[in-house]
Amino acid sequence: MVGGMGHAVAAGTQSKRRWGILALGLAAQTASCSFLYGIPFLVSRMREAEGLTLAQAGAVVAAPSIGLLFTLIAWGAVADRYGERLVMAIGLGVSGILLLVTGIAAPPLPGLFALFLLAGASTASVNAASGRAVMGWFGVRERGIAMGIRQTAQPLGVGVAALALPPLAQRWGFHAALLFPGVFALVVAVLVAWLVLDPPRPGRASGAPKAASPYRKPALWRLHGASALLVVPQFAVSAFAPVYLESKQHWDPLAAGWFLAGVQVLGALGRLGSGYWSDRVGSRLRPMRLLAVAAAAVMLLVAVGDATWPWVVLLALALAAVITVADNGLGFTASAELAGISWAGRAMGAQNTAQNLAASLTPPLLGLVIGDSRYAPAFCVAAIFPVLAVGLTPVKAEEAARE
Repeated sequence: MVGGMGHAVAAGTQSKRRWGILALGLAAQTASCSFLYGIPFLVSRMREAEGLTLAQAGAVVAAPSIGLLFTLIAWGAVADRYGERLVMAIGLGVSGILLLVTGIAAPPLPGLFALFLLAGASTASVNAASGRAVMGWFGVRERGIAMGIRQTAQPLGVGVAALALPPLAQRWGFHAALLFPGVFALVVAVLVAWLVLDPPRPGRASGAPKAASPYRKPALWRLHGASALLVVPQFAVSAFAPVYLESKQHWDPLAAGWFLAGVQVLGALGRLGSGYWSDRVGSRLRPMRLLAVAAAAVMLLVAVGDATWPWVVLLALALAAVITVADNGLGFTASAELAGISWAGRAMGAQNTAQNLAASLTPPLLGLVIGDSRYAPAFCVAAIFPVLAVGLTPVKAEEAARE
């Protein structure tokens, strides 16, 4: 199937506009992430404005992710059938309108939850569609680095939200701050509708059967499972590093924030590096398997550092922030390549669904292991999951598909 995917993009890779289309896909994903991951920056102001308990605020923060989780595969299927530009523009535009309504109307708690849920469901369109556009316009030898660039949207979105939302909320209030991600989404939606071109698709002879589901074979199931397992150490670090630095290492919250912001930048560079690596070696899953080994090792190093010297744990956390996110783009790209062009959107939607499920389960379950202060055992537990991913990663299936 990988070979077929390569032929499908042969004409597209000659387009000089493909890098511009990649930039628009990156902008669309960044706009989406500035909303999805920006709401936590507004929790304090939201609680003041709405009089919410911490539990109620937590439910509102979770609403966009819940909406996204249940619509990723459906949006992928729509992108497979109708094209990437339409899906990105409509989904991002609807999300922007819903955020503007939320900011202007200032609804009570049930309405706020519902609007955030619908906005998250709408912005989920960008995940599979922007990835599918990259897959269509870039050939096999460029696809890894192109997808790595697109994957930097998450830290970019978090950075944009961190810089823009707290000052806006402080000056004009929680609801007014929501106008920023709303306008951001609408502007990018217009640019996508205007400038993005759908990649060429392979023709199908009249009367020819539709492409068979790639899920009849175990390779994609194994890939989604391995990628979900590799999310566990990633979210063990992102969820617990701030509180760990403050409670165990006695860091000031501002200093911890600056340290973690710096390693976010390193994580973005790690995604680019792994994409470039996969292009050079002609494989996504061999590097992914090696990164799984490295993730297990670095989580054990974090546990050792917690039990020994502070400088060891700081070095280990920095390494973990790079290594544990470096596989994301590889699994995302491989899922589309193994699925083939006709099923790429659905496969990437399923890939994201599996990862988001693992991401949502990791903090509460690992928090039970940590309790008050048992960080070293928790980091050891997190190291088990990438070890399991090593054996589950379908390297041989990828090699067979490339032959």
